[in-house]
Amino acid sequence: MASIEDFRKLELKIAQIKEVNDHPNADKLLVLTLDAGDKTKQVVAGIKNFYNKDTLLGKYVVLVDNLDPALLRGVESQGMVLAGSDESGIVIITPERPLKPGSIVK
Repeated sequence: MASIEDFRKLELKIAQIKEVNDHPNADKLLVLTLDAGDKTKQVVAGIKNFYNKDTLLGKYVVLVDNLDPALLRGVESQGMVLAGSDESGIVIITPERPLKPGSIVK
């Protein structure tokens, strides 16, 4: 079990997808450039089989902003986009309405 203190360690923010590119070394990964308000973040996401690149542009997402950077198949990922999954596939978690990039998720 995680405590509320554990949860509070995560920095969840609203970000907007500004650019989407194919990962150069992986068939199922996309490289997203996100506007997180005060900074731009690059995130590698395993959503290529579920989203068309054009439909992702401009979408608002929930970003885990304070993860240590990780190399995913040779490309740095500077956070994580939250998504849900079931037997039908993966769905990105989005706010009900557009929020200013960098807004805190509580």
